[in-house]
Amino acid sequence: MHGPNPDERYPFQGAPHTVFIKNVITGSNIEAGDYSYFHDFEGADQFQEKCVRYHFDFIGDRLVIGKFCAIASGVQFIMNGANHAMDGVSTYPFSIFQNGWEKDFNPESFARANRGDTMIGNDVWIGNGATILPGVKIGNGAIIGAKSVVAGDVPDYAVVAGNPARVVRLRFPEEDIRRLLAVAWWDWPADRITGALTALRQSGITALEEIAAREP
Repeated sequence: MHGPNPDERYPFQGAPHTVFIKNVITGSNIEAGDYSYFHDFEGADQFQEKCVRYHFDFIGDRLVIGKFCAIASGVQFIMNGANHAMDGVSTYPFSIFQNGWEKDFNPESFARANRGDTMIGNDVWIGNGATILPGVKIGNGAIIGAKSVVAGDVPDYAVVAGNPARVVRLRFPEEDIRRLLAVAWWDWPADRITGALTALRQSGITALEEIAAREP
C-alpha cells in the first residue's frame, strides 16, 4: 500500500472531521492538489462554504491550493469580491443595491481593487482561524500561525504569525530551501513518497536528493 487514496472524500474511513479538499469543492475557480486536507469538527465537507468568502464568478479570481497542504478549522480565504472601490469619497457599494443607485457606476473602479489570484503552495500548514487576504501568494513549505492575518506574500518555508502576519523565521537555511525546492518531493508518485517517509519526517534533505537521483 502507498498511502490513502487521494480520490476519497474522507481519508479516515468515513470519519467526517477531515476531507481531502479537491473532492468537496465545486467552484470552477477553486483548485486543490492531491492529499491537501481540511479539518473541522463540524461539516468539514463544507470547506468551500465555510472557508472561501466573497468569491464571485464574475470577478474571475482563483483560489489555488497545492498538494499536501493542511488547513485547520476556522481558516478564511477572503477573495477579491470583498474589496470596495476606493477612488471616490465613499467606499460604500451603492451600485449593488440598484433602484437608481447603479447609475454612472464605472466597473473599472472596482477592477482596480482586484489583487489577483490567491495561490497556496505545496506542503503548507495553515493554522486554526488564520485569514488569508485577496491575492496573497504563500510559498511551498510555509507555516501560517493560528489567528494570523496574512496580507502579503509569504516566502517558501517561512513561519509567519501575527496581525498583520510577519516572518518569524525560516524553517531551514536558504541553501537547504533551494535544495528542497529542487527536489519537489510533492510531485513524486505515491510509491516513491512512501519509500521516502523517513527522510520526510526528519531533516533528510540529502536522503531525499539521493532518492530523487536514483529513481526514474
